[in-house]
Amino acid sequence: MAIERDKAPGEAVETAESSLGLTRRELVAGGLALTAAFAAGLAPAFAQSNASKWFNGTTEDNGVVFNATKFAVIKPQWKRQIVQYYSTEPQGTVVIDTRHHFLYVIFENNTALRYGVGVGKEGFKWYGTAQVDRKAIWPTWTPPPEMLLRRPDLPRFMAGGADNPLGPRALYLYRGGTDLGYRVHGTTEPWSIGSDVSSGCIRMFNEDVIDLYQRVPIGTKVLVLPHIAEKAT
Repeated sequence: MAIERDKAPGEAVETAESSLGLTRRELVAGGLALTAAFAAGLAPAFAQSNASKWFNGTTEDNGVVFNATKFAVIKPQWKRQIVQYYSTEPQGTVVIDTRHHFLYVIFENNTALRYGVGVGKEGFKWYGTAQVDRKAIWPTWTPPPEMLLRRPDLPRFMAGGADNPLGPRALYLYRGGTDLGYRVHGTTEPWSIGSDVSSGCIRMFNEDVIDLYQRVPIGTKVLVLPHIAEKAT
């Protein structure tokens, strides 16, 4: 399978002018946070009062301006870091510990790069072996039919961009050539990392999924497990 690049994400980014006396950077950050809050079903007051807590201005990736995560307020365990990890799996394997909300990329010498993640809510968790057979930069999002039954208010399609819930990157998980319907992707809700929040997909800080995308080639083995407490420290 080839790496997929969706159509120009800049086409999906809209900007607005204002006479409120804010800088353009503040306008972009506030607008994206507000869009994300509406997508998450949150009241506008939440976005206005909490955007500065979770976001640290904006940054640009492949022509898309998006909110930068304010890592100063993120708990230390959810930040990207090198840890000890004892495993017989080959270097480069991705292992996801759903109970403790960690994703590991196995390195040599009994070490791994660990990321904090958000995982499936109760009733949506899944476990098993998969493989990354597709990758996308600023992916589009088409909610599956079962999700639309639960949330008929969701859009039928979203172009790639800063307000897309998949964020700047997506890794598509397959088994035996069949798309499992699960992805490892970014998020518009950095406060959700470390929680059971999704419909089965694995979400990461946007900066982390950009980093992971570069480390994980097509064909990478992915293990989704209940926990691995005895292997990692």
